[in-house]
Amino acid sequence: MPSAINKAVLAYSGGLDTSVILKWLQDTYRCEVVTFTADIGQGEELEP
Repeated sequence: MPSAINKAVLAYSGGLDTSVILKWLQDTYRCEVVTFTADIGQGEELEP
């Protein structure tokens, strides 16, 4: 069993890999997971 971890912070992109690791962190470490999502202003989603 991994050492005691109470809380983890995950830079969350919303993709498959971070969605899977989110659940893995919760199941493996039995900890609260706080996610961070940022709008980095790439702009390709904006209409012309």
